Amino acid sequence: MVRDIMKDPMFLSIRSTDATKADIPAAIDLLDTLNAHRHECVGMAANMIGISKRIIVYVDEQSGQPQLMLNPSIVSRSNPYEAEEGCLSLPGVRPATRYEKISVEYYDLSFRKHKGTYTSFTAQIIQHEIDMTNGILI
Repeated sequence: MVRDIMKDPMFLSIRSTDATKADIPAAIDLLDTLNAHRHECVGMAANMIGISKRIIVYVDEQSGQPQLMLNPSIVSRSNPYEAEEGCLSLPGVRPATRYEKISVEYYDLSFRKHKGTYTSFTAQIIQHEIDMTNGILI
C-alpha cells in the first residue's frame, strides 16, 4: 500500500527501533511507496512513511531495481567526500559527509542475514537512509 510521506522533522528525528517479522507488511508498504515516487526519489526509510522501524529501501544503481534492507548497519566505510542531498521528507538540498565505499550488514524479508559492499551513488543512498533510521536528518 502506498503511504503518505512524513514531513514532520520532530518525528523523523526519533531513532527507529529494530524491525521484526511483524514489520514485514510495513516493509512492503515502504517498497510500494518508493515505487510510487520513483520519478523523484531513489531511497526511503520507514520513518518517511510514519513507521519508526529500521527498514530502508533503495534503487540499486547497477540493476535499477529496488532493494530492501531490514535493520541495516554500516560495519565499515572508506574514502569520505562531501555531497549535496535532497530528501522527499524535507525541503531543499543540504550538505552531507558520505563515504565512497561501505559494507553493510542487514536482514532480508525472510530474516536471513547478509553482508554487502556498496560503492558510488548506491552507497550514498544507503548511507542517507540509514541516517534517517537513526534520526539523523541532512
